[in-house]
Amino acid sequence: MEVWALVMFAVLFALLLLGYPVAFTLGGVALAFGAIFLDMDFFRLLPLRIWGIMTNFTLLAVPLFVFMGVILEKSGLAEDLLETMGLLFGRLRGGLGISIVVVGALLAATTGVVGATVVTMGIIALPSMLKHGYATELATGTIASAGTLGQIIPPSIVLILLGDVMGVAVGQLFMAAVVPGVLLILLYIFHIAITAWRRPEAAPALNRVVSQGNPSLGRRVAKSLIPPLTLVIAVLGSIFFGIASPTESAAVGALGAILLALWHRRLTLANLHAASAQTVRLTSMVFIILIGATAFGLVFRGMGGDTLVLELMTGLPGGSWTFLALSMLLIFLLGFFLDFLEICFIVVPILTPVAIHLGLNPLWFAVLIALNLQTSFLTPPFGFSLFYLKAVAPPEVHITHLYRGILPFVAIQLITLALLLVFPEIGLWLPTTMDRLQGMGG
Repeated sequence: MEVWALVMFAVLFALLLLGYPVAFTLGGVALAFGAIFLDMDFFRLLPLRIWGIMTNFTLLAVPLFVFMGVILEKSGLAEDLLETMGLLFGRLRGGLGISIVVVGALLAATTGVVGATVVTMGIIALPSMLKHGYATELATGTIASAGTLGQIIPPSIVLILLGDVMGVAVGQLFMAAVVPGVLLILLYIFHIAITAWRRPEAAPALNRVVSQGNPSLGRRVAKSLIPPLTLVIAVLGSIFFGIASPTESAAVGALGAILLALWHRRLTLANLHAASAQTVRLTSMVFIILIGATAFGLVFRGMGGDTLVLELMTGLPGGSWTFLALSMLLIFLLGFFLDFLEICFIVVPILTPVAIHLGLNPLWFAVLIALNLQTSFLTPPFGFSLFYLKAVAPPEVHITHLYRGILPFVAIQLITLALLLVFPEIGLWLPTTMDRLQGMGG
């Protein structure tokens, strides 16, 4: 029967690649194989599992953070940040590209909505970069990559879902992702700076020079930076210092987003309705997929698939390093064809027990997976960031420009992943430090 569990897994991926809806494919395949190989009474466990999902307090953070991100998108925060950072860095070679990465990082730490970030920066920044002579590949690669930083920089929906699936505290996972996220940002900036140095024509400085002593610029920078930074400190600081749970801090973030939209005079009834509707759609999609994945996982384990995978993985030569290499390669390759939600809910629950059995730190393993999943937004043919950017790009920007543009940034992500594999302390440094500080305070 264990072999049939692997057949069920293969049938699922075949149907997903054919384009069938994810949630209903998960549930349908599970019901079909469960009806054939298991007693129908086995499915009495399913309502209890679904009830557990719907009453999970941690998962309540998902709609709150989504709402926060959508409201901030409509508040004009992205436009203000892009314009101000462009003025601040524009006089440097590659400065406009660097400003895109900085804004992407700030939006990731405040909104975390990848699609909205990529579309907003694509509409505002891409025409400006092309107008000022930036190479099309560098411009598109920078925007697409900076827009996906919301996958690894907290508060991230991916981290919340991974924490729940893997049984890792979301607050600890948020802290563990900070240093790898900052490292990724610095490597992006380094790549743009090196490109501008080697090929000045690919990343020229803006024609107008901004004086450092311009007092109006200083006020504008402060006005653009202080509100999002305050929100980041309120949300993440409350989690890191143990003041609030991720769900409670998400509620604080949602309220802060409403206040910021009100301050920008963008809190209209139409914007509030659009944000609420988008939040409901995204949240419903996540939870329907999660329910389908729960049914699939229940049948997969009932057929002994988890035991078979454990025996196969633990019997490999090389032990935990071979398992890590194979699991990271599997997730990376699946990211070419599947959405991060599908990988998170289907593959990760199968790999997690093996990692724990091999003695791997689940917190470190979760950060590795999150960083790996980020590449799925950039890798063709189904890189969602590429689709988002192509939809708003000028007609002269072709899909081949996007594919060539993201190659160095995908390489940077893989380098960061390799560094995290070799040096686990990169991901564990901040949680360990915060635990020590709280211990001293106690």
